[in-house]
Amino acid sequence: MEPQKEATRPIIEQAQEYVETRVKLLKLEVIERSTAIVANVVVELTVVVFFLLTFLFASFTLALFLGDVMHSYWMGFGSVAILYMLLAIVLLVAKKPIERPIVNILVRKLFK
Repeated sequence: MEPQKEATRPIIEQAQEYVETRVKLLKLEVIERSTAIVANVVVELTVVVFFLLTFLFASFTLALFLGDVMHSYWMGFGSVAILYMLLAIVLLVAKKPIERPIVNILVRKLFK
């Protein structure tokens, strides 16, 4: 019976080593994916911040230009405010057709 124990022992040790190796590999894959996701989020948030700043300054520029054309700054800023209100209403009305492609893009990015 002694030789049979010797034959099964290396198989058990190999199985344990295999499981340990798979666990380490899984940990490394999770770390790789999570760092890739965090890096992607940081880059995209930075881009969004720059686009928002550009949008903000473009809005001020448009408002000041319209104010100069209308000879009244409050009318220029009011016109830009009305323009944004109209855009918001259009987005509310067309919410469903716009929402679905955005959800699909985000799901593709998460499971990339």
